[in-house]
Amino acid sequence: AVVSTQSTGLTNVSDDNFAAHEESFGPIMIISPFEDGDVEGVLMRANRTEFGLASGVFTQDMKKALRVSEGIQAGTVFVNTYNKTDVAAPFGGFKMSGFGKDLGKDA
Repeated sequence: AVVSTQSTGLTNVSDDNFAAHEESFGPIMIISPFEDGDVEGVLMRANRTEFGLASGVFTQDMKKALRVSEGIQAGTVFVNTYNKTDVAAPFGGFKMSGFGKDLGKDA
């Protein structure tokens, strides 16, 4: 049997919204407004959660995508896609989302 689930996008989510700081499991994308060019502010807001399993960055600016992916505290950072991964790649989270990595040379 094939099970299909519709994705949900939550837009204009404020930082104090439950969805912005809890770890959701399911096809949910949180979209929050930010000032153009405020990469440090975005990282501060994103890293304020106690979880860090995965995150996604959507941008046309690859330099900015690399800066964000290096600064965000998440086990996996997807760029311009989401949940596309090699099942053999090391996997794990930060903070309350896990300890270390599964798979990979150090596992």
